[in-house]
Amino acid sequence: MSRKILFVDLDGTLLKNDKTISAANKRAVHQVLDAGHYVALATGRAIANGRKIAKDLGLAKTGCYIMAYNGSVIYDCSADCILAEKRLPIEYAEYLVSEAKKAGIYIQTYSDSQVLAMKQSKELEFYTKRTGMSYRIEKDIWSMLNEEPPKMLLIDLNGQEKLRKFQADHREWEKGRCTSFFSCDEYLEYCPLGATKGYGVEYLEKFLNISKGNTISVGDQENDIPMLQAAHIGCAMKNAEEKVKEIADYVTEHDNNEDGVAEVIEKFIF
Repeated sequence: MSRKILFVDLDGTLLKNDKTISAANKRAVHQVLDAGHYVALATGRAIANGRKIAKDLGLAKTGCYIMAYNGSVIYDCSADCILAEKRLPIEYAEYLVSEAKKAGIYIQTYSDSQVLAMKQSKELEFYTKRTGMSYRIEKDIWSMLNEEPPKMLLIDLNGQEKLRKFQADHREWEKGRCTSFFSCDEYLEYCPLGATKGYGVEYLEKFLNISKGNTISVGDQENDIPMLQAAHIGCAMKNAEEKVKEIADYVTEHDNNEDGVAEVIEKFIF
């Protein structure tokens, strides 16, 4: 049998808007694994959050992997171990915290299991309610971090204008240091240099000795574009942003609330 890998985004793709998974999508993903193929859950979420979702879905078994923090961490569910990870140098994190503060934009980072923030805010409440993650408040960046962080996340709940300006203003600084992109309208991510979901595709291709011709990916947001481009077949959800649909090889007929992932699995895996 020629084994395949399905790289699947979580929010807006595998998960419905209410953050649950449909019975059809869940059944289809299990069928992929039971048939001897591989599944990689690709998410901007923290590794602890990704592990919980995989466990809740019954996917913590042979053949299932997680690409967390937008590819910064590659995790083997069955072996319960991190295969690869990239970290953001602390001096870059310090710079981003300082610049976000000047711009009046909320910023947070992560420990292995928690969100780390410097103040209680509506943005923190919004994020933790969406993800179900716990958090810790620290007075400054130096007390927050005792090791290099996996990424920094800027949040603005009032549209993308301030975030887009921040990204544009710091584009020159970013070059050669880190990678920035939007994972949804409210989130501007700063990840380690080269850490994208596309990197995760390439890493698992080599690790599992799977040819590019047997890779399929599906997503809906800007941060999914490298993953769609890196896979042999890149699928955009019906509910995806237009820029994602433009680069996709296939656009689903069903959205994330209508079993779009099951559609991709039926069409390209089986």
